[in-house]
Amino acid sequence: MRDDPTVVLRRADGRDAAAVADVWLRSFAAALPTVVRPRSDDEVRAYIRDVLVPSRETWVAEAADGGGIVGMMVLDGDLLSQLYLAPDRRGQGIGNRFVTLAKERRPKGLTLWTFQVNTPAHRFYQRHGFVAAEYTDGSGNEEREPDVRYVWRP
Repeated sequence: MRDDPTVVLRRADGRDAAAVADVWLRSFAAALPTVVRPRSDDEVRAYIRDVLVPSRETWVAEAADGGGIVGMMVLDGDLLSQLYLAPDRRGQGIGNRFVTLAKERRPKGLTLWTFQVNTPAHRFYQRHGFVAAEYTDGSGNEEREPDVRYVWRP
C-alpha cells in the first residue's frame, strides 16, 4: 500500500456535493453488493447535498491532477459516520490519511459502524487500532443489515 501524494484532503463545500455523492454511490455498490439500500440514488444525492455537506464535518480527497473527488469522509461528533473511496483508488493510502485526519480532529476517540459483511473494512479499521465493541442484528439501521460498532481510544 502506498501513500498517494497527488491527493489533497480538504473540507467539502456545496460545489462538491454531486461528486461526493457519486463516490459514495460507486463505493457502496462495489464494496457492499449484497446490502440493499433503502434510499434511491436521488435520495442519497439529496441527503449528501442538503445534510452531510452543509451541516456535518465533511472532507474530500481530491486528485491534484484534476481527476476530481476520489474519496469522502464525514465526522459527526465522535462518530466517523462515512468513509468511502472511489473503487479504483483503494489501496493507495487515501483511507489511511482519512483515518489519521479523523484521529487528529477527534483526539479523545472515535466510534464507527460498519456492516458485518464488510470484512475488508473490519481489517482496515483494526489495523488502525479500532476494536469491535458491539455486534447487532441490523434492526437499528435502515438497511436492516447486521453491523458492528468499532471504537478507537488513544
